Amino acid sequence: MRLRTTCSVLAATAATSIALAPAASATAAPPGIPSTDTAISQLAALPVGTEGSMTGYDRDEFNHWITVDGCDTRETVLARDGDDVEVGSDCRPTSGDWYSEYDGESFTDGSDLDIDHVVPLAEAWRSGADSWSDQEREDFANDLEGPQLIAVSASSNRSKGDQDPSTWWPTRTTYACTYAKMWVATKYRWGLALQTAEKTALSTRLESC
Repeated sequence: MRLRTTCSVLAATAATSIALAPAASATAAPPGIPSTDTAISQLAALPVGTEGSMTGYDRDEFNHWITVDGCDTRETVLARDGDDVEVGSDCRPTSGDWYSEYDGESFTDGSDLDIDHVVPLAEAWRSGADSWSDQEREDFANDLEGPQLIAVSASSNRSKGDQDPSTWWPTRTTYACTYAKMWVATKYRWGLALQTAEKTALSTRLESC
């Protein structure tokens, strides 16, 4: 079931400052977020087992952020998830508005945000990515076609670390259902396993959506 994907990204031109397709509002909107019913079906289809070892893990095993069409993945997500984002010739945002879905914080400086891997790289490693090729891990770490990347506050991203939903949820509780769907969709898309406590937490959350 593991997916090999080629990221299709937004790109900046070499103009000094251009606007990149702004979102309708200053809220993040990763692609591929399933309906609740679809997420429940995907959750049921995922394998459950003992969490794997961290032996051999290094973030460098997941090459990111890669450059495609002149802009890297981080810059592309910032452009996608903000409102009225303008970038310079180096692809870095020069202005815009961002809303961190995890904790409800608002920003006007893209450098204040982190790009969160919804399923953390270390969690992916423990869930099956340790056996992937270098290219598969790079594709996963830069996946713009599914709901795996989102611009959020640095504090919420670092609070989360590499935790799964058995121990961490966004403090903005109204986003919890969406987060559960994103997590399940990403694991399903990439054929990653669950542990029992993780599945229980996700199932409980989805049943309340």
